Amino acid sequence: MAKTVQEWLGNDNQIGIDIWKNKYPYENESFDEWLNRICNGNEDLKELIITKKFLFGGRILSNRGLHKLGNKVTYSNCYVVSAPEDNIESIFDCAKALARTFSYGGGVGVDISKLAPNGAKVNNTAKKTSGAVSFMDLYSHVTELIGQNGRRGALMISLDCHHPDLENFIEIKSDLDKVTKANISIRVTNDFLEAVQNNTDFKLSFTRSETNEVIKKTIKAQEVFHKFCEMNWDYAEPAFLFWDRIEQWNLLAKTHGFKFAGTNPCAEEPLPAGGSCLLGSINLSEFVVNGMFDFDDFGKTVRIATRALNEVLDEGLPLHPLKEQRESVKNWRQIGLGIFGLADMLIKLQLTYGDIESLELCDKIGIIMINEAVKESAYLAREFGSYPKYNYEEVSNTEFYKYNIDTYVDSLVKKYGLRNSQLLTIAPTGSLSTMLGVSGGIEPIFANYYTRKTESLHDKEVSYKVYTPIVKQYIEENNLVDDNNLPKFFITAQDLNYRKRINMQSIWQSHIDASISSTINIPNEFTVEEVEDLYLYAWEQGLKGVTIFRDGCKRDGILTTNKNNKTEFNNTLNRGDILCVNDDLLSCKRTIINGCGKFYLHCDFDEFTGEPLETFIDIGSGGGCERNLQFISRLISLLLRAGVPVEEIIDQAMSIRPCKAYTDRTKSKGDTSKGTSCPSAIGYALKELQEKIHNRCFVDESESTLIEEINENNNPINYTNACPECGAKMQFEGGCSVCKECGFSHCG
Repeated sequence: MAKTVQEWLGNDNQIGIDIWKNKYPYENESFDEWLNRICNGNEDLKELIITKKFLFGGRILSNRGLHKLGNKVTYSNCYVVSAPEDNIESIFDCAKALARTFSYGGGVGVDISKLAPNGAKVNNTAKKTSGAVSFMDLYSHVTELIGQNGRRGALMISLDCHHPDLENFIEIKSDLDKVTKANISIRVTNDFLEAVQNNTDFKLSFTRSETNEVIKKTIKAQEVFHKFCEMNWDYAEPAFLFWDRIEQWNLLAKTHGFKFAGTNPCAEEPLPAGGSCLLGSINLSEFVVNGMFDFDDFGKTVRIATRALNEVLDEGLPLHPLKEQRESVKNWRQIGLGIFGLADMLIKLQLTYGDIESLELCDKIGIIMINEAVKESAYLAREFGSYPKYNYEEVSNTEFYKYNIDTYVDSLVKKYGLRNSQLLTIAPTGSLSTMLGVSGGIEPIFANYYTRKTESLHDKEVSYKVYTPIVKQYIEENNLVDDNNLPKFFITAQDLNYRKRINMQSIWQSHIDASISSTINIPNEFTVEEVEDLYLYAWEQGLKGVTIFRDGCKRDGILTTNKNNKTEFNNTLNRGDILCVNDDLLSCKRTIINGCGKFYLHCDFDEFTGEPLETFIDIGSGGGCERNLQFISRLISLLLRAGVPVEEIIDQAMSIRPCKAYTDRTKSKGDTSKGTSCPSAIGYALKELQEKIHNRCFVDESESTLIEEINENNNPINYTNACPECGAKMQFEGGCSVCKECGFSHCG
């Protein structure tokens, strides 16, 4: 049994050890002391944590038991406060509720749909209101001001799609100085999306009860949807909350008087006014034993975790900062049991994320998970009573219950009741998954490796190629030199077809009564039209919410680069000169799959300078127009020998508009090369080959890790989404942003 954090996480897992030391122990607590505090005598729970099969959410790992020392802290990551009413007192009462909740360590969601739109009449000296959107910065500023142990609070602001301020809401984050400390989402309903599909008008309306004024506006649904998708393409916000699905697919859909007031900051928990939820996640990768998934052990873990979360709920009931929160938690008793390590599990089983076999396995795991959680909740109800608002007829008649709950578990619920109104969710697990070295939530692995810089081993700055743990394990076990020959089941977020990613989330959502925090990472060349298809497909597949992050978008925020980092090449050439080249060149090849088939790009480099000098294209079976591609390759060769920087050629190639055959195959088969047309795919291949040649790799024996030499003339790049602790670039995954350098996460 582990007695130290090093024994628990592994001596070579320095980032995990650092995360634990920086976030979870209280003062000089040892690992054993910390473990005893957060388990509070539950030996089954302690065993799950030691074996890395289950972890509470970060608030519990940090705060459980600290109230005994007089600390005002909550165990809950998730809250939703009552929506502000359309008057100035309620608007600022809401700000006060946010501040108090942030001060206890909780993240909050608030909906502003009850606030009048811009231009509505008011009975004061202003004459007209500045609108719902104008108050978003107020709540964002409150979030910024209230600290949480060195961090800021987390906030979600949502707006109904029928609100006349909808278009202003969609565009607000195009101003990078506006609403900087909040996520924003639209509550989109089926009637709006049906209007988008049918290309019809959509009516926005708001009635002010104080003045009886009705503000109406008619929009072109398709145009506004396109504007929304452009904002997502550029800024990764706002997200969509598919509100009809949220309200209808849960255990409370038929409960009289129940209503969701909003979602928490990462959108995995729709909650009533004052609602709160405790989080915990099961690490699926630990249930792969001898190449098989251990369903029995998984079911047992679900039951132990469900009971453990209920123990924490009871202990933490007096610790919620607001009266409405304490009352709501007492009445509804929401818990949020989720999963992480899904991608690692699939890799261990040699299944490709999104393929039919992976979906079938996850479908089976999901149905076991909901039934075992409901079963344990029924047993808890037998011991301690049902949640106060429980009604068997209302619960058992929901579509979610009828779809998921088997006959035996139903008999237990009918006999004993339910201890919890909500049971399952999939939350961001950025810090937890990074600490254990596995993938977060239901996300595919983000990348096969990350790059870290150091000057400690060399006279000049170098970059370490640090493999994702599951990749490193596979390379070592199979005696591979690097990650170039990994099997196809090592698929990353950037390379995964977005429909396959949505299919996976859809399978899990069918068994999750709350929601799923989700970011779909898409490549830079992804088009606005593809974003439109992504959101409509997500709606059709029954998701409750989704957001995207496009590589290189404005939110990714490259502020400054060295404008002089273009390749200095053939400075002695005069205008019109063409360089002659010899045969002593380094040749590299890339296979490009396009809309018609495939072709092969060969690129020849100078063996001393590493500069590209010639390209040649070999046409495969049905790989496109042979003469056009030959002409493209000859033009590229001519430009290179004329001294045109390869970066300029790449830029031109990537700017070519999408080819319908290419994008159709991307949607239907998902096997196309990076790009949206033959020219853009050639551009990406050239870029990859150029980087491969310039980054001459070697292995440092003392570190047993791959190091790539960095061009000394490269200047650092500054990012708007830099980690506040170490300055590295944050990665977006699981509905949250995570630093792979130090483990910092905006979601705790």
